[in-house]
Amino acid sequence: MEEIRDNLVARIAEAEREGWLGEVEGLRVSLAGAEDKLAEINRRPRNGAAVDLGLPTLRDQQGEAP
Repeated sequence: MEEIRDNLVARIAEAEREGWLGEVEGLRVSLAGAEDKLAEINRRPRNGAAVDLGLPTLRDQQGEAP
């Protein structure tokens, strides 16, 4: 994720140099999303605890028609 963020920063600089204003705006939106995701990752505890991904289990599917 950090590589993606760094790449976006470089692409924004290039777009600004080239005068691609529409591209700059779109890249800034993507950069904000990458920074939000990095912040979310950094807020997670680093104790090695399992993370619930919300994947369905067989129990969740019981009673459903195939």
